[in-house]
Amino acid sequence: MSTTTQGKPKPFEWFRSLGGRGRRAFVGAFGGYGLDSYDFQVLPLSMVAITAYFSLTKVEAGLLTTVTLVVSAVGGAIAGILADRIGRVRTLVITVITYAVFTVACGFAPNYETLLVLRAFQGLGFGGEWAAGAILIAEYAKPEYRGRAVAFIQSAWAVGWGLSVIVYTVVFSIADPDVAWRILFWTGALPAVLIWYVRRNVTDAPHVEQQRKANKNRGSFAAIFKGDLTRTTLFASLLATGVQGGYYTLATWLPTFLKTERGLTVVGTGGYLAFLISGAFIGYVTGGYLTDWMGRKKTFTLFAVLSAVLIIAYINIPEGANTLVLILGFPLGFCASAIFSGFGSFLAELYPTALRGTGQGFTYNFGRAVGALFPTLVGFMATSWGVGGAMVFGAVAYGIAVLALLGLPETLGRELT
Repeated sequence: MSTTTQGKPKPFEWFRSLGGRGRRAFVGAFGGYGLDSYDFQVLPLSMVAITAYFSLTKVEAGLLTTVTLVVSAVGGAIAGILADRIGRVRTLVITVITYAVFTVACGFAPNYETLLVLRAFQGLGFGGEWAAGAILIAEYAKPEYRGRAVAFIQSAWAVGWGLSVIVYTVVFSIADPDVAWRILFWTGALPAVLIWYVRRNVTDAPHVEQQRKANKNRGSFAAIFKGDLTRTTLFASLLATGVQGGYYTLATWLPTFLKTERGLTVVGTGGYLAFLISGAFIGYVTGGYLTDWMGRKKTFTLFAVLSAVLIIAYINIPEGANTLVLILGFPLGFCASAIFSGFGSFLAELYPTALRGTGQGFTYNFGRAVGALFPTLVGFMATSWGVGGAMVFGAVAYGIAVLALLGLPETLGRELT
């Protein structure tokens, strides 16, 4: 069937090209990642109430997020191996069940120590879902549409984030904070509906599933460090470290910088969040189209540079320029999200079918674990440089990402083998 009308591509031809099975898989993966985002965001949204309820210090409160990210890196790596050994869809179901069950359990935590442990287990599912879902869609998508197809899955993060903000606003407006934070965690049961859908309607891409089962060496960490894959794994891990190091620097320290050193209260308002989340959604989608038009490496480079420039721009915002902060929230969300759009397709194209989950799960989550150290470095240096001065390490992280691309091939149009 022709994909053009009077010489122009049909809108959303990439979605039609997935076929019936692929479209059902897309719904499952999109829902999985959106609800993954939702279940992650209920913690930061409830943090003030949780801190007051358990009388936590800032260090104890921060540890709840840190343990989630660290354990999620482990979960992502494990999920990658499972995706190669037992299949993409079965792994997707396991990860969704994991993060849903432990998110709900967090709402019943009687004390801080229990909450910390439960949040750690939630991190296992949180880190693993993306690897399984992204690979599933990458294997259904045609090479010319793969970037945008997987990027739309990535955009589900902004959708889940926005949904969590809406539910948070409703719950905390009708319930006392001591109970509201628990209710918000209990709404993490929403993925139960998705699990039912996935189990009934979603299957792995048939042609890829045959290749996966035929290879006896599938799902091996050792294998991604052999031969030519050694170079790929090292540089892909460095790329993921740079991108996520820059992102975590912005996400962790920008609000603090703007509030404490610039005195801007607008950062915590709904308007700022609306600009940030809408910018993130459009950034995910736009980044996906650009990876298919410009290539994977050029798109990574473009948004790494723009994100580094944004960091410099923010630390030089004049005092009291609340309107400027509000406006710059959009490009911040746009660029910091658009750079992630290429990961799903790029990492999938770098590895063969039998090791795709392992390679993608390891490199992306290695980057998450090491990249999470950048905010700590900023916090350490902030004592002598100030928060604004120390945030330059975020720009350095994006520079590392650009250097890592020198060791990786361009994969635009590559067939998955």
